[in-house]
Amino acid sequence: MSNIQGWAVQQAGQPLVQTQIDPGPLGAEEVEVAVDYCGICHSDLSMINNEWGFSRYPFVPGHEVIGRVTALGPQAKGLKIGQKVGIGWTAESCMHCRQCLSGHQNLCAKATPTIGGHHGGFADKVRAHWAWAIPLPEGLHLASAGPLLCGGITVLEPFLAYDIGPSARVGVVGIGGLGHMAIKFAKAWGCEVTAFTSTAAKADEARGFGAHHVVSSQDASEIAAIAGTLDLLLVTVNVPLNWNAFINTLAPRGRMHVVGAVLEPIPVPAFSLIGAQREVSGSPTGSPVDIATLLDFAARHDIRPQVEMFPMSKVNEALKHLADGKARYRIVLDANAS
Repeated sequence: MSNIQGWAVQQAGQPLVQTQIDPGPLGAEEVEVAVDYCGICHSDLSMINNEWGFSRYPFVPGHEVIGRVTALGPQAKGLKIGQKVGIGWTAESCMHCRQCLSGHQNLCAKATPTIGGHHGGFADKVRAHWAWAIPLPEGLHLASAGPLLCGGITVLEPFLAYDIGPSARVGVVGIGGLGHMAIKFAKAWGCEVTAFTSTAAKADEARGFGAHHVVSSQDASEIAAIAGTLDLLLVTVNVPLNWNAFINTLAPRGRMHVVGAVLEPIPVPAFSLIGAQREVSGSPTGSPVDIATLLDFAARHDIRPQVEMFPMSKVNEALKHLADGKARYRIVLDANAS
């Protein structure tokens, strides 16, 4: 096998530098994928800066890969050379634990993140277990599809996991990389969608993404006015909120589901849950089957993340654009652009 040309970070917080990597022999159940596009997720920044404390250097970031199968291990199944596939947050799981055997491979305790102890997709090639190289459906817009493999499945997973139906009233907190996709999916799912934003200028954009209502997340009176109405409140931000006020927007048996990486503890008053039988939950990405379901749904409804394109060679500029809060709303690297 040939070496991989990737953009690697050598130490926490350092710029990425082009690096040649010897990946070793292709594993029996691995596939190698030529990268065409790779989205940039805020998780890439967090890993580059070791915000979560488990980054291992050097490594190549990138876990929203759209590409083509170029090599198959002898025990890889269901794929063929040249097939278009996507690789998201997870590169492999053990495939024999209770979680894997029950179809919840994303919850495998031994799962390997694509950018955790593994080289990711800011490169010309990337590898993954065959089960995590998800075939792409016809009709999917490939240039913008990368963010669906992480951010997209992150916001759709609670709809699948908790049987959220088309009659549900759904709130989305935060109109950013995750939030704008959540609004698009919830609207296409058939739900009545309320967007919460701290930026008044985003109100019209939120409606353009499909929100029926827009509420200021900084205005206690606006939040109080919809108390007891939401079946699902999806929190996509990573900052502290007035948690009790948001929990009180839930209808009886409603759920607040957290997918933003809030680093501070979330205080939950017991009586805010008990009286109306409310729930608080969270989830990571999704299983291979759930990701395939997401991609089929996105292709059928032409759901596209709003993206800005950068050549792979300008990855450091793209990361700075994201770190400065300027991305609207996801960034995709084009591996074939000059």
